[in-house]
Amino acid sequence: MIGRKLIGGALAACVVLAAGSAIAEEVGKVGVDWIGNDIIVEAIKDPKVEGVTCHVSYFDRSVIDRLHKGNWFEDPSDSSISCRQTGPITIGDIDTSEGGEEVFKQGISLIWKKQVVNRIYDKANETLIYLSHSRQVQNGSAKMSVTTVPLYGQNVVWSNGKPK
Repeated sequence: MIGRKLIGGALAACVVLAAGSAIAEEVGKVGVDWIGNDIIVEAIKDPKVEGVTCHVSYFDRSVIDRLHKGNWFEDPSDSSISCRQTGPITIGDIDTSEGGEEVFKQGISLIWKKQVVNRIYDKANETLIYLSHSRQVQNGSAKMSVTTVPLYGQNVVWSNGKPK
């Protein structure tokens, strides 16, 4: 199947390893039609926040779909994300600026388009925000999904001390 795994997989693996980002593990795959299109569900552990796992889902186009609709070299920008506490939370050296930091990215086209997960720390509400979106060189997409992990009232360990 010429899907995200095959087209962007090798490139994504290089990008993920080079960036020191999280690595996704496929945990589910649901067929959505008879031509082989699938919804993939992946688990992503935040490399700087122990005890938080994000589950991202996205559409993986089949060869038949690519032949029929054209646009051979990319998957849709749609994705969904849900992050939860899956163990004791220990927060390492995270970027607490307004733009946060990239936790994960993988290719969803042959070259230019990426699926990205960013983490933003909302200090006022003691919450980690995870944003899933696509990044393109041009014609950026407004398709996104957001989820939060509240830290308020939790026994959170900050490796470098809690931000003031």
